Amino acid sequence: MNMTNNETMHQSLLSSAGGDEGGSFIHLSGITKSFGSLQVLKGIDLDIAKGEVVSIVGPSGAGKTTLLQIMGTLDRADSGSVVINGTDVSRLGQKALARFRNRQIGFVFQFHQLLPEFTALENVMIPALIGGTNRRDARQRAEELLAFMGLSERATHKPAELSGGEKQRVAVARALVNQPAVVMADEPSGSLDSANKDELHRLFFDLRDQMGQTFVIVTHDEELARTTDRTIHLKDGRILPFDNSPVKPFIPTPPCEEGEHIPTMPQRPDTFLA
Repeated sequence: MNMTNNETMHQSLLSSAGGDEGGSFIHLSGITKSFGSLQVLKGIDLDIAKGEVVSIVGPSGAGKTTLLQIMGTLDRADSGSVVINGTDVSRLGQKALARFRNRQIGFVFQFHQLLPEFTALENVMIPALIGGTNRRDARQRAEELLAFMGLSERATHKPAELSGGEKQRVAVARALVNQPAVVMADEPSGSLDSANKDELHRLFFDLRDQMGQTFVIVTHDEELARTTDRTIHLKDGRILPFDNSPVKPFIPTPPCEEGEHIPTMPQRPDTFLA
């Protein structure tokens, strides 16, 4: 059976998504962190499964970003361990940790952090090139991801020529270019208007459903938190024992008159630095 170009591209993206299915994909045990006399994290235990979209919420100062930075290897805990995809990152030296971060973790921030002198395609390629991927393969992977995001026609544009929503989708593509085990997102839609925010949120679930991608998202956006598979509530450096039952993915549907057909949304052919 012949495959269309879109099917071939999707199969390529899906086959490159790493990690084992099921079980504890990310395991945090006894994580503590202090800044001077202020203890920000007070013994965090957390398990995240492959393919989960997990949100972390809580008031300002609760330790959300600190926890994400430790989970993402951007900072070290004072005590405890972080195991990602079978690797205890707490035991890695600086060089090994940088290599692991480049290959296994993608990052999306509130502000896209794209390099202004490079095109969208080049921005997506950069983490792959840093990781040692040859230029041809890095370009192919970046082109596939931009096509998935619906941005093929914007590939040669620099960040100043892109809309806010387009910039964040390029940032997501950059986070995915090395086929990371997990994408860590810190307020990823905080700078977007409501339409682009909904599009970005829907994209996270598309990537989970179609590519098995795991996401850990720090957010103040209550709508996004409600639609994730699980919500982790932090307060005063501890996880609160709330009900974290999985919920259905966020797929907004337009209002319609009784009896009117609602078309399904078509599938789009639609990491940071070490």
